[in-house]
Amino acid sequence: MTTTGIHRPFLILGALQAALAVAMGAFAAHKLAATLDEAMLQTFRTAAIYQFHHALGLCIVALAAAHLGHTRPLIVGGWLLFAGSLLFPGSLYLLVLTGKTWLGAVTPFGGAAFILGWILVASTAAITR
Repeated sequence: MTTTGIHRPFLILGALQAALAVAMGAFAAHKLAATLDEAMLQTFRTAAIYQFHHALGLCIVALAAAHLGHTRPLIVGGWLLFAGSLLFPGSLYLLVLTGKTWLGAVTPFGGAAFILGWILVASTAAITR
């Protein structure tokens, strides 16, 4: 079903994810910098960067829906970006904060969700007139 208008759930989720990414980046800079080694601090920062970039991606998908319609590939792509932004940075945040290294095995699933999500967003732009 094709409709027009901003996809509000993605705009809301994207904005909330962006706020959380900023908070996590500040947490790393002000609280974790004194307690973590450089490698773990960099892992946490990487998580915040990926979370923020994909939060903006969700906002882009929300706005793209107004121009391209609420096509199935665009909406599925948006949900994959959201899932990736839970799995990828979420697993890294938890790995750093808990020290449970097995959480690193979850991270690639988030990365795969990001990749597939962006491919679906691109395919929507390529096939929509």
